[in-house]
Amino acid sequence: MEKLIEILEELKPGVEFTKDTKLVEDKIFDSLGMISLVAELSDEFDIEISPMDIVPENFATVETLYEMIERLADED
Repeated sequence: MEKLIEILEELKPGVEFTKDTKLVEDKIFDSLGMISLVAELSDEFDIEISPMDIVPENFATVETLYEMIERLADED
């Protein structure tokens, strides 16, 4: 989770991220920001995030995003 928060802080400086931070609802990431986030996560965690994974449930909070990363990492 620590690495994920570091990535989020690099992409959105000035936002204090916690596991409960609402990424979409609080409009921290717009659609363009999501594309950057997905690319960064794919590279950093060596995972493939498919279009089917890019759903609000997976990107709702930092915690749900982390759970998706763990699930995708386990699939490889």
